[in-house]
Amino acid sequence: MFKALADPTRRLLLDRLREHNGQTLRELCERLDMARQSATQHLDILVRADLVTVVRRGRERLHYLNPTPIHAIDERWISGFDKPRLQAISAIKHQAEEYAMTNAPTPPSVPDYVYVTYIHAHAEQVWQALTDADLTARYWGHANVSDWQPGSTWEHRRADGSGKIDVVGRVLETEPPTRLVITFDDAPDASSSREPSVVTFLVEPHQDIVRLTVTHERLPNQEMLGGISAGWPAVLANLKSMLETGEVLPQAPWEMTRAHT
Repeated sequence: MFKALADPTRRLLLDRLREHNGQTLRELCERLDMARQSATQHLDILVRADLVTVVRRGRERLHYLNPTPIHAIDERWISGFDKPRLQAISAIKHQAEEYAMTNAPTPPSVPDYVYVTYIHAHAEQVWQALTDADLTARYWGHANVSDWQPGSTWEHRRADGSGKIDVVGRVLETEPPTRLVITFDDAPDASSSREPSVVTFLVEPHQDIVRLTVTHERLPNQEMLGGISAGWPAVLANLKSMLETGEVLPQAPWEMTRAHT
């Protein structure tokens, strides 16, 4: 991964994806004034380093920044050392940026969120874990209830016996056992008429493992992006543990507080 990051052109590609995630090769070349062949070579290196994830949508290949390896560096080498000072500097930077944004004519768009994990399981097992209400209740704390047919509704019901529904949505696409697309409304009781976000689960089998890519798009604000950026890794870690060991993690991972906060 460090070799992939050593090249300034590849770092620039990652910067462009951070600014606007989910770009095609053509869009990246236009923004960087770079030949397609050169861009393809650099992107291939970033994909092999797991820093970029490619998601196929029809005939297009969309490129997404994958923050997981960089987060691992932060956890291993930064969190235990100078994190408090770096967080203070970062807070000043974010405050300045927020102040600048208040004077901008239009608010910046919220980037899509993409998370990739590899699971020792078959595609059918992962699909069942995503769509079976009893299984989702085990690793998510909520039962995802639906018949999972295109056009059907789905509900994210608490598994604590209260029956409270925290998320609702509609099934947009379903291709068992490899692709599921749903809308995601995390404020079903709110009076606002904002459009729901969209979640895509892509299950790609390879021999005895599966690559599961979760793409969360059309996010309404930075607050929701921050929430799902912590939530999805925790939920998917629990799913991975359940499928590979038969047991979920001993404590709910989403209840952990962030280090040095």
